[in-house]
Amino acid sequence: MKRITRFLLSIGLIFIGLSAFAVQADDKAGVYAVTITNLTRGTTLTPVMVATHKRGVQIFQLGEAASTGLAALAEGGDIEPLSARLMNSGVAYDIASNGELLAPGASTTIMVKMARHFRHVTVASMLIPTNDAFIAVNGVKGPKKRHHQKVIMSPAYDAGSEPNDELCANIPGPACGGEGGSPDADGEGYVHIHAGIQGIGDLVSADYDWRNPTARIVIKRVK
Repeated sequence: MKRITRFLLSIGLIFIGLSAFAVQADDKAGVYAVTITNLTRGTTLTPVMVATHKRGVQIFQLGEAASTGLAALAEGGDIEPLSARLMNSGVAYDIASNGELLAPGASTTIMVKMARHFRHVTVASMLIPTNDAFIAVNGVKGPKKRHHQKVIMSPAYDAGSEPNDELCANIPGPACGGEGGSPDADGEGYVHIHAGIQGIGDLVSADYDWRNPTARIVIKRVK
């Protein structure tokens, strides 16, 4: 809980810096409206990161180890390390966030700028209460024409960076109030489809388990 609280307090400052583009806008610049809907019955999404970037950029590969930035997002809801890596590497055009939790059944729309060579979109957010589950759009090409849209259904992914012990001491957010991030703990070691809440620790599967997909993401070009 402490980690998410600190993150929410600092998010405004983070994205003031990230709003400065690494490239100059061109005549093909525009705006995507990215709408994320939480499809779960009892699981909350942490602040959602939306990025536009060059082709070929992906924040994870199934079957491979999570990066430190993805692990920070999946374990504690902290999107700053992953956002900074995308911007500092020069591959991202714009990054934005809703800056708040997204309740079950709720939707949020995030506006993000795009350009001719930066039409690919990545979306990521942690599912809480979980140890290291997240939803994602992993470098999908956005619509080229105005008023066109693309719909992606996201399953819950497991970062594989933290054991799924389902203990509240290791889970951030309002339901548990624990600490996100377990740098000394080893998970499965690779990103995979999450198996859901099993009820082995402090979490009751009847309250927090889900069936995929867990989120609907609509990418629409509005400008």
